[in-house]
Amino acid sequence: MKTFRSAALPALILPLLLTLATAPAAHAQDSPVGLWKSIDDKSGKPKALIRISDNAGELQGKIEKLFLEPGADSNPKCDKCEGANKDQPIIGMTILFGLKKDGDEYTGGKILDPANGKLYRSKLSFLENATKLNVRGYIGAPLFGRSQIWLREP
Repeated sequence: MKTFRSAALPALILPLLLTLATAPAAHAQDSPVGLWKSIDDKSGKPKALIRISDNAGELQGKIEKLFLEPGADSNPKCDKCEGANKDQPIIGMTILFGLKKDGDEYTGGKILDPANGKLYRSKLSFLENATKLNVRGYIGAPLFGRSQIWLREP
């Protein structure tokens, strides 16, 4: 005959084990490190896949793939960029850098818009349980800028 204690013990341990097993995965989602799909804020269409990585405590993002219109150059160059990025391939280009964790956001970095070659101040914040990333590029104060939503890729 089972006692209440022996019957209830597995029922209490199983949820605890499941919680502990999923904790590392949930914690990993608290970081923007990984692959993201950028969505055009005007058309709503995917623009690129960007891999965000941690480089000595600072985030950087590199373009891995572009979603191009049919007939477009398959390896476009950043002809409007200045300095080291001038006329360099956009695929493989680091467009996001210098971001550091600041509370619930990542701030203090820059983002490059290859379409116009301009650098903007940037900040990142999570939306919807870290499945979406609000990427804000701005001049001066964050009020004067625009945001894109990036979707976390599996």
